[in-house]
Amino acid sequence: MSVTIKKVSFSGWNNCIEVSNGVVDFIATTEIGPRIMRFGFVGQENEFSINEEDAGKKGEDIWRNYGGHRLWHSPEAMPRTYTLDNFPIKYEEIENGIKLIQEPKDYAYIQKEIEITLEPDKPIVNVKHTLTNKGAWAVELSPWAISIMATGGLQVVEQPMKDTGLLPNRALVLWPYSHMKDHRIHFGDKYIIFEQDPNKKEPFKFGIQNEKGWAAYFNHGHLFIKKFKHDENAVYPDYNASYETYTTDWMMEMESLGPMVKLEPGASTVHLEDWILYDNVKRPSIDEKEIEELLSKYVK
Repeated sequence: MSVTIKKVSFSGWNNCIEVSNGVVDFIATTEIGPRIMRFGFVGQENEFSINEEDAGKKGEDIWRNYGGHRLWHSPEAMPRTYTLDNFPIKYEEIENGIKLIQEPKDYAYIQKEIEITLEPDKPIVNVKHTLTNKGAWAVELSPWAISIMATGGLQVVEQPMKDTGLLPNRALVLWPYSHMKDHRIHFGDKYIIFEQDPNKKEPFKFGIQNEKGWAAYFNHGHLFIKKFKHDENAVYPDYNASYETYTTDWMMEMESLGPMVKLEPGASTVHLEDWILYDNVKRPSIDEKEIEELLSKYVK
């Protein structure tokens, strides 16, 4: 198999780039971003969610959560984190994929770049996120890769399992709007199981030290796995969370973070992810034994 790249229209944006290896494809728009708006098996459902209210819009001076996959920098703050991505970006074709580049035109002055490639014969995507400080002063930040997943799925996150004796071995990070009795969240002995409910708009978010560096999302009869590196010697934002996840009625976010760095003028920081998509995988119940047996086939 080989990777093909062509221009297409998608969700109301005309200038989009589709990259396919015949098994899976992804689509990025160049009219806003950098954002990847679609990822999935060829001819099948989009594993990402598109916000219907924002689809096709561009050029406005308000922040919009279009959906898809985006690159931010943490810790979250208004207005710094919410610098606009409503305008055209540069792109380059590279071997087996594309590079998306947003030149900074705002006070934050952090350049965002996403390099995304397909393995030629497998349903695997390699994603390289780069933040570069184009400003005159050093900035402390963490690269933050956010995949906005389609409705109706079930996410599984493994908890840290180290035997630390009399000392604690894990921390759960919660936001003010996260209510522990929320029916979408299930705390098991090994996993945290998180269900997306399109009928519940109230948000829920948690963060965790994701030492194994993966999270899984079951949807559409498929299994999406996001992989990244957790550095146990690094400092992460939000009480040291290397992974965060958020849900509302129209999506569920899978968010991996890189270590906090002091980015000097002209310097860059890089955060890598792999996306793996498996077909014909039945969504499990919230029973941990069932989940453990199923995931053992896919997570090594």
